[in-house]
Formats: sequence, C-alpha cells, structure tokens
Amino acid sequence: MTPAAQAVETPSGKAAAHENFPVGSWLIRRDLRPHVHVFYRFARQADDVADNPRLAPEDKVRRLDRMGAVLDGAPGDDAPSAEAMRQSLIATGITAEHCHDVLRAFRMDATKMRYRDWPDLMEYCRYSAAPVGRQLLDLHGESRDTWPANDALCSALQVLNHLQDCAEDYRALDRVYLPAEDLAHCGARVEDLTLSAAPPRLRQVFDRLLDRTGELVREARALPPGVRSPGLRRESAIIVNLAERLTEHLRRGDPLARRIKLRAYDFAASLLVGCWRGRGIGGPA
Repeated sequence: MTPAAQAVETPSGKAAAHENFPVGSWLIRRDLRPHVHVFYRFARQADDVADNPRLAPEDKVRRLDRMGAVLDGAPGDDAPSAEAMRQSLIATGITAEHCHDVLRAFRMDATKMRYRDWPDLMEYCRYSAAPVGRQLLDLHGESRDTWPANDALCSALQVLNHLQDCAEDYRALDRVYLPAEDLAHCGARVEDLTLSAAPPRLRQVFDRLLDRTGELVREARALPPGVRSPGLRRESAIIVNLAERLTEHLRRGDPLARRIKLRAYDFAASLLVGCWRGRGIGGPA
C-alpha cells in the first residue's frame, strides 16, 4: 500500500467562521493572507484528527506523525494540508517549528485526558495555542520580544475555548481540561460536567480559571504596542478585546446550560475598539 492509498486527515467541516477570533482577515497583509489560511487549515486538520471520536489514540498519533513527515518532505498525497503547509514554509522561509509544536499538542490530545494543575494546562497551551500567534508574528517579521505577550493572549483564548466546550469535550471525548487541583479545591467532580447546569462548586472552578485567564489577558495588552505591522497590530488589539469580552460572557453565563459565545455585536465593537487601540506606531514593547 502506497502512502497515498488512504487519507490520514479526517475533516470535520469546521472552518474559520467557527473561531472566536479573526483568521487571516482583511487587516492582514494581502500577500500573507494565503499563508495564514494554509496554516489555519493545517492546524484545523490536525485538530480534527485528535478530536475524532471514531479513531483509537494510537491511530490518531500515527496520522499526526504522518502529517509531520509530509510536512518535512516525505512523499505522498495522503495529507494535503501538510503538503500545502510545507510549500508555504518554503515560499516564506519560515521554519516548521510552530507546525511541529501544534502537532505535539494534538498528540497530547490523543492520549492525555486529564490535567493536574494550572502549570500543566499552561504547558499544553504552550504547544496548542502559542504557536498560532508565533507563526503570524514570524510571517510578518516581528521581533520575538512579542512572544511573551502573544503566548499570554493565545493561552487565554485556549482556556476560554476549553470553558466554552467543557461539557461537550467530556461527553464526546472523555477529555477534561479543568485542572484536577482546582476541582478538588472546590469540591467539584468531573461528573458534574454531565449536569444541565453548573452547581456552585463547579462554578467556583470556572471562576478560578477565569481569574487566571483575566491575568493572561492583562499581560496580552502589551502585544499590540509591540507589533510593527499596522494591520497585525490592529488585529491583535481586536483579539485582545474579544478575549476580554468572552471572559466577561463566561463570568455571567453557564457553559453547561448553553454554549457561551461571542455575538455579532461583540465582533463589531471589538473591531472599533481594536482599530482605535492599534492605531499607534508599533515597536519594542
């Protein structure tokens, strides 16, 4: 059987419109937008493999390994998003570091169902979330001095997404990102995620995580002033504001009762706020 005999990618049908943040919007330089979209598709396909409930963990890891091999130049057309990503990296001169980092995170998703504490969760975010922003910054030739604020923003977005999907992740995949230490501290149990509404003990867990996420968002406010590219500076300011808004929605809403998400008003308001905040000249923060 040749490498091309069976596709390794398992598309879910999700697209950029499902995300909490803009992906390769009109604010991004026109010549870079296709490369942003290629990176998004690559990460999306890898995520779909890791989240496919019909695949065994070892099969998920095998498929992700194959995507990594194609990314590095292995022949075969069984992982088209990885092949497109490789061509993008060649064209832009960006290394495959960030792509391999997200593959590492999705291998963790395939095999790791629980997290001990906040540092353990942040280690996961280092590979699942931070590389997305780092790829964008590298594409624009930005200083790596922006990485700490970027990592804070991307980690905040990741935790917010975990809270949005906490019930579904548990029901569909038996995966729980809520740290065991926080659950124990509040007297909550993983099984609480099956309830139709969050009991007070689980609400305390959410609030503890939102407190820490709020600290990350405050750190992330240093990102836009440090970005030189005008479009990326504005987009990063918009995303910071979206993170602020989603944090507040999750404080007021119950993700077990319904999926808490950003509204059209939030995106419109963040566009105005972000463009205003991102209007200054960027440089080293």
